[in-house]
Amino acid sequence: MDLSRFPRRRYSQGPSPIEFLPNFTKALGGPRVWIKRDDMLGLAPGGNKTRKLEFLMGDALAKGADTLVTCGAPQSNHCRITLAAAVKEGLKCRFVIEERVPGSYKFDATGNQFMYRLLGVEAVTVVPGGSNMAEAMEKVAQEVRASGGKPYIIPGGGSNAIGGLGYVACAQELQQQLLQMGQSMDHFVVGSGSSGTHGGLVAGFLGNNIQIPLVGIGVSRDPSDQNPLVHKEAQAILDLLGVKIQVPAEAVLSFGDWWRPKYSIPNPAMVEAVQMLARTEAILLDPVYTGKIMAGLIGLSRKGYFKPTDNVLFLHTGGATALHAYESVVLGDPADAA
Repeated sequence: MDLSRFPRRRYSQGPSPIEFLPNFTKALGGPRVWIKRDDMLGLAPGGNKTRKLEFLMGDALAKGADTLVTCGAPQSNHCRITLAAAVKEGLKCRFVIEERVPGSYKFDATGNQFMYRLLGVEAVTVVPGGSNMAEAMEKVAQEVRASGGKPYIIPGGGSNAIGGLGYVACAQELQQQLLQMGQSMDHFVVGSGSSGTHGGLVAGFLGNNIQIPLVGIGVSRDPSDQNPLVHKEAQAILDLLGVKIQVPAEAVLSFGDWWRPKYSIPNPAMVEAVQMLARTEAILLDPVYTGKIMAGLIGLSRKGYFKPTDNVLFLHTGGATALHAYESVVLGDPADAA
């Protein structure tokens, strides 16, 4: 799968590391858990959106954009990393923030909302939960055009076919790393939200004949709603690449048991996962995404889905800056997080 014909900016030095987690594995009682540290990618301070933005920014600059317009929730890692990319490239950046939980956006809040101000977001438009985000971003783009600017709209999560190329590149990177390590993996656990990361990996695994089962952990939807989104994204990426592969339904697998009661709302399993990885390996997860994804890995392990001897690779997609907005929850007893 040739990615070289697509404009690309590079924001990371080399591949993200793969590490074995011996203390976490022992505390869990198996399987053998490994972690791919996409939280250590470039753009303050890293995460899965960095890979997508390498291709999205390449496209934006090729089209002469001077202002990025994107959207997300109040503690959006995607918005923060998009803004960091804009700063790197000397572009302006505007957000449309969706208050999925009423009153959750506060100008002076901590976590990623603090980072928005520190990095210098040009403008923030707040809309109610359930708003049509594409229309809201287009309205902001029209304002930019009216003032003489050239906007480039990036969808939520950077999840479109161009952004998904970042995780085709990740699949190729992973294949080479495992070859060099002489290590096989029985499962690869990935978060499944806006679908760009999961869909990009599905496309990359199919296109590069990588035979590791992908296990998606939903952060906002059950499989009946999530899997079609991932399937559509993966197919769009393969079509963009000109790869004549039809994504089989069985290539997309996700579980939806750990995101409730609602997207971004804490639960006890997330708190346990964040505490457990921090206190066994000194690795920080976030409450919205990676905490719930790791809760899924823990839950599936305890249910026997993974065998004790399996090698399971967890994709750490970043987001630790949001921890500071949830301090009282993640430091408390898991029972307090219901």
